[in-house]
Amino acid sequence: MKKTLLISAALVIVCVLVVASCQTSRAGYESAPYKIVLSRGEFELRDYPAITVVETAMAGENGEGSFGRLFGFLSGRNADQKKIAMTTPVFMAEGEAGRTMAFVLPADLKAGAVPKPADGSLVVRDVPAGRFAVLRFSGNRGHQRETENLEKLKSWMVQQAVRSSVAPVYGYFDPPWTPSFLRRNEVMLRLD
Repeated sequence: MKKTLLISAALVIVCVLVVASCQTSRAGYESAPYKIVLSRGEFELRDYPAITVVETAMAGENGEGSFGRLFGFLSGRNADQKKIAMTTPVFMAEGEAGRTMAFVLPADLKAGAVPKPADGSLVVRDVPAGRFAVLRFSGNRGHQRETENLEKLKSWMVQQAVRSSVAPVYGYFDPPWTPSFLRRNEVMLRLD
């Protein structure tokens, strides 16, 4: 009986530590700023200011090498050999040129102060301000989960009488060691 209680107590402590470490690891990063205009459970309408991102094409199913190229830029592989703080979320999108992955650059890094990437496959660009419909969801990243949540967001948008004619953007906030049920993911559509 005592052994069972000790094992149960140890499992509870481990679970609490895992949850706490995941929450604090996400909290340690600057996030893209936004203002909530409307909130309905897991759905929101948000206004985002213009932001600057560093972006690269994703090759293969999981974008092999994309994260590493972007992280290299933040780690000093740029023209100024300047280290730049990591932010959240990591954005993934499907565009005219194919799939891309982008890191939001810190707000205090003004457009003129962004160093030129040393890797020619990276592009620094400004994303214009806009209003977005957003659905927050948990779990692992994958095509099926993204598609399911995109359809939920589109259904909610019909109810709200808002439209979008652009491809979705997916935001991923957590490090890979975060248990899937604790992950914060989002699908976003810029409103027309």
